[in-house]
Amino acid sequence: MTTPLHAQSSSEPSEEIERLRAQVAELGQRIDRLQEQLREAPEDRPEEGAAPAVPTASRAPAASPPGPRTAIAFKGAPEVKHSSGWSFKPRGRLMYDAGFTSVPGSPGSDEGFGNEVRRARLGVQGDIPGGFGYKFELDFAGDEVEAADAILTYETGDAEIAIGHQNNFQSLEELTSSLHTSFIERAAFTDAFGFERRIGVSASYESGLFLAQAGVFTDNFDDTDTDNRGVDGRFVVMPEFGNAQAHLGASIHYNDLGKPGDAVRYRQRPLVHFTSDRFVNTGTIGAQSELGYGLEAALISGPFHAAAEAFWQRADRPGVLADPTFFGGYAEVGYFLTAGDSRGYKGGKFDRVKPANPLGEGGIGSVQFNLRYDRLDLNDAGIVGGKQDGYYASVIWKPIDYVLFMLNYGHLNYEDAALATAGGDRSYGVDVLGVRAQIDF
Repeated sequence: MTTPLHAQSSSEPSEEIERLRAQVAELGQRIDRLQEQLREAPEDRPEEGAAPAVPTASRAPAASPPGPRTAIAFKGAPEVKHSSGWSFKPRGRLMYDAGFTSVPGSPGSDEGFGNEVRRARLGVQGDIPGGFGYKFELDFAGDEVEAADAILTYETGDAEIAIGHQNNFQSLEELTSSLHTSFIERAAFTDAFGFERRIGVSASYESGLFLAQAGVFTDNFDDTDTDNRGVDGRFVVMPEFGNAQAHLGASIHYNDLGKPGDAVRYRQRPLVHFTSDRFVNTGTIGAQSELGYGLEAALISGPFHAAAEAFWQRADRPGVLADPTFFGGYAEVGYFLTAGDSRGYKGGKFDRVKPANPLGEGGIGSVQFNLRYDRLDLNDAGIVGGKQDGYYASVIWKPIDYVLFMLNYGHLNYEDAALATAGGDRSYGVDVLGVRAQIDF
């Protein structure tokens, strides 16, 4: 049995061919129209020899290079920064202190209530293109206007060079800003041994764990007529152990007084600055030069911190007179009573405390409690300047980053005091209470 075969209709292939021809003709017409549009737009025509342009539905305009930009941030005060490298920020601080001193036997001392504007500073700081920077600040507290910082800096890589009126490299306590200290005044030896800003040139190098600082200095702005010539150096190691920050440092200071017959004098107040009493005082000592060297140690671990320093200051006396070496030092511990707060640290010194829960943002700010033992011994080589042992406590409340309130109590024991009581006693105790209100920007 066979299956019949049906022949395909001869009209079907011809119809298909006609449809294809019509589609090709329509495509050719579209290409002709596109070419005509390209000829009517000569600005879009590619140069001779260039690849033909591919038409697109839309063409985005070319991006223009960004122009100079200025940004303003707020860090206690407005800080203006320009993309060219310039920046400008006003800066200042105001500290008002008050309190009482109690002295047994009334040895002609300035005891009782006292108060003062401890610091009232205004200034500016900023950057200059090329790695330069500047800081200038005047202090209006007291009877005169005095310059604090007046520095031009240059930074390159890990190094910085500073020229002008600046802190020497003596002591962790001295280099820590007065805004960030644990007590109303720094350790007794820093003031007794004459640590202060001086005019000079210095260099600092900080890389990883290490910080090295050195400089040559003359004297401060008020004593430019002296012949003082000094050299200072400091080296710090700053290791971290987990969340703990450690600090180990050493410093050396040499000051040539310059003129025959020059003299030095070492003395100190009892914790607060608003009293004029100096219960330890060497009086005037003829000297040709000074040599000082110190050791530093500190640790910050969460809410806890500890710090200690020791410093020896030798006065080189003329002729065959023995050279006295005096000693000062302190040891302190502190703890934050508010959760999440810790003492700041930056660049080999203590830095700003920033409350984890500021007032107005669901918290009360930071509350810190500190204890310190402070020693100053000005007896040596026949010089009897007295000994001072201070036992201090402080409570610091920072409601926000830039406002601080501090309460201090100190009991100081004296031996061979420069001021005797009415009964002639030179060994006695003094009690001091001091409070501070502070704002900075």
